[in-house]
Amino acid sequence: MVTHVLAPADFDRLKALDTCTVSNAIERLDGGPRNEGFVHGPVHCLFPRLPPMLGYAVTARIRSSSQPISGGWYYDRIDWWTYFQRMPSPRVMVLQDVDPDPGFGAFVGEIHAHIAGALDCVGCVTNGAVRDLAQVEALGFQLFAGGVAPSHSNAHIVDWGHPVEIGGLRINPGDLLHGDRNGVRAVPLAIAANVPRVASELGRQERELIDLCRSSHFSLQALSDMFDHLRASRSVPGALPSSDK
Repeated sequence: MVTHVLAPADFDRLKALDTCTVSNAIERLDGGPRNEGFVHGPVHCLFPRLPPMLGYAVTARIRSSSQPISGGWYYDRIDWWTYFQRMPSPRVMVLQDVDPDPGFGAFVGEIHAHIAGALDCVGCVTNGAVRDLAQVEALGFQLFAGGVAPSHSNAHIVDWGHPVEIGGLRINPGDLLHGDRNGVRAVPLAIAANVPRVASELGRQERELIDLCRSSHFSLQALSDMFDHLRASRSVPGALPSSDK
């Protein structure tokens, strides 16, 4: 059972940020290699108008091209939901489709989203397919998926409670995930409470840079001077520290 969770106030401040800003702050805090920590590839946000999603991962592996060996199918697994409820909340369902052709059938649809939502789940991240888009969006339940399919086909859970991989991102049960129209980012719990403070400072510096670009005083020399100033504080958004250039 995962016990390390953010204090409610820290959680709310983090949730208010967009995912790109969260990513910038994690980089500034040296929260891991810059080419890791986020989902890439075909998995994308299906409901870009919904607010940012933040929650703790509940992981499972799924299939849809073959029938389950035993147990139930896609939403009639009380044992799955029992495990689900033991994880920290709010929750994000993370489903790795391990079929040779991921997304053959849709695991998550309207009913699954309703049950998950009743268990304080705010969204789903999967390399597989989803369905019932209009109904699920109306619930405010966010979906990040590799595709859409009209049928469940033989969708079923293979196992749960283990690390999974979605779009190159290894996700463990209880990992903190932030997502919006820009994608999904893992937030290291060790630095998560510091992300909003650093994000605020980076936002201030970005506004100064944007103001210069819009100013009648803009010049390449003025831009270079500002970069020098920001680099001195190791805070150029998206740039490498001077020692790495």
